Amino acid sequence: MAYTGFLSALRSGRKLHISRGRCRSTVASTKRREEKEQQLEGCTLVEAVPVELISQTHKDAIAPENQIHIDFDNTQEAYKSKGNMELLRKQRGELLGQRMFERLMKMTFYGQFVAGEDHNSIKPLIEKNRAFGVGAVLDYSVEEDLTQEEAEKKEMDSCVSEAEKESPDADHREKKYKAHRQFGDRRGGVISARTYFYADEAKCDNQMETFINCIKASGGASADGFSAIKMTALGRPQFLLQFSEVLVKWRRFFNFLAALQGKSEMMVLEQKLELDQLKENLIKLGVGSKDDIENWFNGEKLGLSGTIDLLDWNSLINDTTKISNLLMVPNLETGQLEPLLNRFTAEEERQMKRMLQRVDILANYALDNGVRLMVDAEQTYFQPAISRLTLEMQRKFNREKPVIFNTYQCYLKEAYDNVTVDVELSRREGWYFGAKLVRGAYMYQERARAKEIGYEDPINPDYEATNRMYHKCLEYVLEEIEHSRTANVMVATHNEDTVKFTLEKMNKMGLSPTENKVYFGQLLGMCDQISFPLGQAGFPVYKYVPYGPVNEVIPYLSRRAQENRGFMKGSQRERSLLWKELTRRVLCGQIFYKPVY
Repeated sequence: MAYTGFLSALRSGRKLHISRGRCRSTVASTKRREEKEQQLEGCTLVEAVPVELISQTHKDAIAPENQIHIDFDNTQEAYKSKGNMELLRKQRGELLGQRMFERLMKMTFYGQFVAGEDHNSIKPLIEKNRAFGVGAVLDYSVEEDLTQEEAEKKEMDSCVSEAEKESPDADHREKKYKAHRQFGDRRGGVISARTYFYADEAKCDNQMETFINCIKASGGASADGFSAIKMTALGRPQFLLQFSEVLVKWRRFFNFLAALQGKSEMMVLEQKLELDQLKENLIKLGVGSKDDIENWFNGEKLGLSGTIDLLDWNSLINDTTKISNLLMVPNLETGQLEPLLNRFTAEEERQMKRMLQRVDILANYALDNGVRLMVDAEQTYFQPAISRLTLEMQRKFNREKPVIFNTYQCYLKEAYDNVTVDVELSRREGWYFGAKLVRGAYMYQERARAKEIGYEDPINPDYEATNRMYHKCLEYVLEEIEHSRTANVMVATHNEDTVKFTLEKMNKMGLSPTENKVYFGQLLGMCDQISFPLGQAGFPVYKYVPYGPVNEVIPYLSRRAQENRGFMKGSQRERSLLWKELTRRVLCGQIFYKPVY
């Protein structure tokens, strides 16, 4: 896709064939337990929530004697890659007390959670982990050390257009997709994700170069590496806000039209609108002229089956937008398509194009270096645009293998709909679906913002609901892998029950770890008792490997320290396993144990 001309990409007029493929659903258990404290990506163990299987029987299930079972209590396997001093370092926070732990963070915490200062210094750790079956997702973790006031100013300057500044009440914006100063510091309540604030185009170019170096380092470190990027590092976030609002309003308009045809209660992929009735409704609503509407649904583009579904509907945006007035939305009150904003300045248009160019450059570098690119998820008011841009990259670069992976946050109420729609689109258009499933990183911030500003909370009500959603999305993708072998998924979790859930499904479906279709991911320095046994059993497992200069990684480390306080309070299990292994080594005369690889 030529991102330099977003018009050509979004107005490609691709012919979509409506599939008679499977429309599946998972009925999750509705039994409630008492609400648990939500530690969405920590190592706290939770009880596995039973989820009904989509497929109850599998002809290709692995025979019991050949099934792979992982012992997550085997400390010798879990910590084989660690020397005694490394095990002690993991415990030092407990041994020294919280106050001294924080004072000594620079000396101890950096070595625990950060691989090194640059892509050369991290090579020994990457090579050691790889020798024990664990790969790397390289993640340059430098952040600006801004005050809250500085962060808020940067956010407001970069998320509000000139037109909005001149006439703040003249547009048709929704409050969810507008910048609010009280939530301008997007670091608030966020622990396990980096945050970027827009300064200028030169800064975005520098961050793109950093990502390029990370991709090159990933390609040099292994033949099957990953590298992570964030869209907010690559351009002015104003565009992400506004494009997200456009996508949401078009989808909402589709839901409105589905309700007119009595199909509002159907699952999203089952909502197929009768074409003739749809045309009549659009004409009555005054959305476009009669000729325009006929052109939208002509035989070369849409409506060959006599019905229109959400995927067909999404492609209509291609024909009703262009870069100069990209953000067109239907107004049900006036019955007209109208721009979200009155105008864009020439510089704002150039900024949009530059962001798309940077994304395209990174995708090409990933392809050339044999690296898979993971696009991190961000806040819900940015995410629709991020997912759409990621999908456009997948259309171009995932033709022969999965190069681009999108991230789905399963604490969102709409996570399952998003996964199923994207899988179905990949099936229809014939490209490889790539997904990373996480529980999510922005829960507290998202909830507080929704409550304060006054829109629906996008987050599932409790941890159990999130757990069910994660397993539901995961099982759907696993079934897609079983069906076609063209999808890939990274199960990015510290939850041992979810890992066991995945292994059980793989055994039943006959999915071998050597097929490299299902990956596992954890953060460096956390949950080694999951990562290393998986790796040594032949499963493709990866550590998210942060790196960067000590002084410049302090903001990242500060949040790691905050997360680690909860980790040390809540996860007795990993600490007990660490002590168990240290005790075993002492009793076996391995006081000076060093990893051999």
